[in-house]
Amino acid sequence: MLSVVESSAIFGVDAYGVRVEVNVAFSTLPAFAVVGLPDAAVNEARERVRAAIKNSGLMFPGDKRLTVNLAPADTKKAGPAFDLPIAVGLLIATGQIAEANAAGCLFTGELSLDGSVRPVTGVLPMAVWAKKNGYRRFVVPSANTGEAAIVGDLDVYPVDNLTDVLLLLADWEAKNPVRLDPAEALSRHTNSEWDFADVKGQAHVKRALEVAAAGGHNVLLVGSPGSGKTMLARRLPTILPPMTVDEALEATKLYSVAGLLPHGTPIIAERPFRSPHHTISNAGLTGGGSIPRPGEVSLAHNGVLFLDELPEFNRDVLEVMRQPLEDGQVTIARAAASLTYPARFMLCGALNPCPCGFFGDTLRQCTCKPETVKKYLAKLSGPLLDRIDIHIEVPRLRQDEMIAPPAGEKSAAIRERVIAARAIQAARFVNDTSQRRAYCNAHMGAKHMQTLCPVTDDAKSLLCAAITQMSLSARAYDRILKLARTISDLAKEEVIGIAHVAEAVQYRALDRKFWGG
Repeated sequence: MLSVVESSAIFGVDAYGVRVEVNVAFSTLPAFAVVGLPDAAVNEARERVRAAIKNSGLMFPGDKRLTVNLAPADTKKAGPAFDLPIAVGLLIATGQIAEANAAGCLFTGELSLDGSVRPVTGVLPMAVWAKKNGYRRFVVPSANTGEAAIVGDLDVYPVDNLTDVLLLLADWEAKNPVRLDPAEALSRHTNSEWDFADVKGQAHVKRALEVAAAGGHNVLLVGSPGSGKTMLARRLPTILPPMTVDEALEATKLYSVAGLLPHGTPIIAERPFRSPHHTISNAGLTGGGSIPRPGEVSLAHNGVLFLDELPEFNRDVLEVMRQPLEDGQVTIARAAASLTYPARFMLCGALNPCPCGFFGDTLRQCTCKPETVKKYLAKLSGPLLDRIDIHIEVPRLRQDEMIAPPAGEKSAAIRERVIAARAIQAARFVNDTSQRRAYCNAHMGAKHMQTLCPVTDDAKSLLCAAITQMSLSARAYDRILKLARTISDLAKEEVIGIAHVAEAVQYRALDRKFWGG
């Protein structure tokens, strides 16, 4: 007898449909074969399914020839998510479940030998695909309930074991489906433990980070050890605007595919903050592997990617960030396929000004030779520095600042100003119909800048002088203009004035001090 069960698999960050066809035939040579380009984990499903059905008190046709086809057959299938649909297909083919009861339903889940259903990765993209393609029901492991139900307009049925599946397919009305409202789930997130009010002094650095958050600009912090670079960077997400439902779903899809969605968390409610170690590989940062998975630049999508001790990273690793920094996405090319992951993040880099960390320090003398300092800083290429909008020096705190209690502004107050500036930008880009739509000033293209960045005559004169004196590249000039646009938005002024340009220029001057431009 032949049965057909619908399932799904992941390709990149999206899902596609997989039809699980199970045929049970009489044969003098019993066998259990899985075809359709299965990997080792899918092939091993034969033993898991066999043991799970038997240990659940159900009949397994061990004396027959069993053939499972995973269509489309020309696409490689990976992972244990096909265990449950294969088991359901076998139970239908042997008459233990009525085939009509499984119609219009999608199944996914890994089986344990005792028949329990274990969670799998990528359930959210599968749910999105199921909803888009008109499926009414989605049967998932109980641990994956939240991420599947957050999609809405899809009846999600959590199961703990094969017996639950059998009872569910016998009577759908016996169990209520689960649905969640993503907007309500977002509103329930807890406040961060980090706050800018904890940071002593560094008023000019806080201002630079406010500008960066308001326009989505990349930022580089340079300072001696203990000056507070990491402390400031960790608080950057607390002043970013709250995530929209679409942004949260995008981030959650990536974490679901990577298997990093925390247990019991239906949606990523806070902007991601990723801080990889400097020993990370190219594949770890941008994504890849034999079965491509999202890298750190994608896991930081709609959030912050913090790279501490920037010169300690392998130069090749840093250079592969050029594409995602410019395009907001990263493409991984393999012989079999090419995958594109979203990677629109804010880069926050931190570094010491020299190997010993005290070049330019007011209290401690640098012990590095000039050529050593030059070699250390040369690990950051000019093209990479050009893609970082704000370069800011983080000086050592004075003694009176260290002793005094924290008296800085709270993150909530700074965030209100950032939200107001982002609202101005959203209104400005509301008619943007380009493929890579801009959501903040850092995403503006050449056409946007020509029409959306009016500059006063005196501000133009200052820009011309800055280009000449600082030998700015065309990209650096664009960054200054975008920064000036953001500063004017924070000031709620429509036209970019000389004060806005002057502040923007100073955020591009630090690399001339250390890199000798």
